[in-house]
Amino acid sequence: MSKNDYSEADIRTALIAVGLQRGDVVYTQSNIGFFGRAEGAASAEALYKMFKRAMFEVIGSEGTWILPTFTYSFCRKQDFDVAESAGDKGVLSECARKDSDAIRSADANFSVVAIGSRARAFTANMPEYSFGKDSFWDRLYLADGKICNFNLDSASALIHFVERSLHVPYRYDKPFTGIVIDGAKRYSATFYHFVADKNKPESASSYELFDSLAKDSGIAKVANLGRGQIVAISARDTYSLIEKKIQTNPLFLTDGYQEG
Repeated sequence: MSKNDYSEADIRTALIAVGLQRGDVVYTQSNIGFFGRAEGAASAEALYKMFKRAMFEVIGSEGTWILPTFTYSFCRKQDFDVAESAGDKGVLSECARKDSDAIRSADANFSVVAIGSRARAFTANMPEYSFGKDSFWDRLYLADGKICNFNLDSASALIHFVERSLHVPYRYDKPFTGIVIDGAKRYSATFYHFVADKNKPESASSYELFDSLAKDSGIAKVANLGRGQIVAISARDTYSLIEKKIQTNPLFLTDGYQEG
């Protein structure tokens, strides 16, 4: 009996099963440990390369794969070094950050790394408002990108862009200022995070209902992989579902939500 839980071929099969195809722009948040043991991957780097190969075999050279490398540097009163500041979004994202094929955005709180044909278009010239117009999330939405999460639900940080676009009452733009280090350049910058009011516990995020509705309606597709799951949903479907629910209850995405 094999001691492995999944193979590279299984990854490809799962990615296709959730609807990924050639030319797609794909954003992935992940917790790959829950998949179990991967065949032929004895290190984190080998595991990352396996997922990268499988992803690009599905989306092709014309596709783009994007992963979060959030640091919250200015939120934590730290400098942000584009090349060196480690993110806190798991081993897959950290391996991608160190990949010579990857380009990282210079958002001091919510940076991403992108690999593929449109990598520069999704990472260059980030605006001050991390969830505002022309932010990475705006670009992902306009490109009809897909969120494809590994061992997480169908929610993502894209939701904060949707909330801001829809002017939800429980979040607001808060500025954070600090120093960005980008190669030989060192400069002061300000980035605005769309934060919840910490003095109102009912404003805390709650995405279980969103995830349930997305899966039940079929706009989020799920495939098993090893001991875990992959889930995918388009950015536009994410926006449409939230917009519809928020029209009837602005607190849909919070702990303060009540059926009514």
